[in-house]
Amino acid sequence: MSNADKIAIFADVQNIYYTTRQAYGRQFNYRAFWQRVSGQGDIVSAIAYAIARDDDNQRKFQDALRHIGFSVKLKPFIQRSDGSAKGDWDVGITLDVMQIARDVKRVILLSGDGDFDLLLEKVRTEYAVSTEVYGVPALTATSLINAADAYHPIEADLLL
Repeated sequence: MSNADKIAIFADVQNIYYTTRQAYGRQFNYRAFWQRVSGQGDIVSAIAYAIARDDDNQRKFQDALRHIGFSVKLKPFIQRSDGSAKGDWDVGITLDVMQIARDVKRVILLSGDGDFDLLLEKVRTEYAVSTEVYGVPALTATSLINAADAYHPIEADLLL
């Protein structure tokens, strides 16, 4: 199979969870997303980046992602002494995109985080890869939208 058909998906689970909840009070429909993208080519890599919490609902959600076809990478939930929390996958996502992008034709990022704009510009120019972003319209950084070849707003058809 040529690279032309190969797609890699990178899902920033925390970002998608919080932005869809804030904007719509609803959850992202990963299954509907998967069905949409799988009809456009061969998904050769799909990684969901999540935070490990000792919580049955989280485990069920992660199992559902695996059942759909995602590999789930977990990072421990860290509660700081000031009460704030840390659970940031930006570097891990960046490393995986840099490694996998050279072997695919399309990179799809599920995130509204503007920190990924330079990453998308780099893989597009250095690997001649098409970059796409799925994000909540009001909560996706303009710089990220501008860095991607295609932007797909998360709207009702991709929500539970």
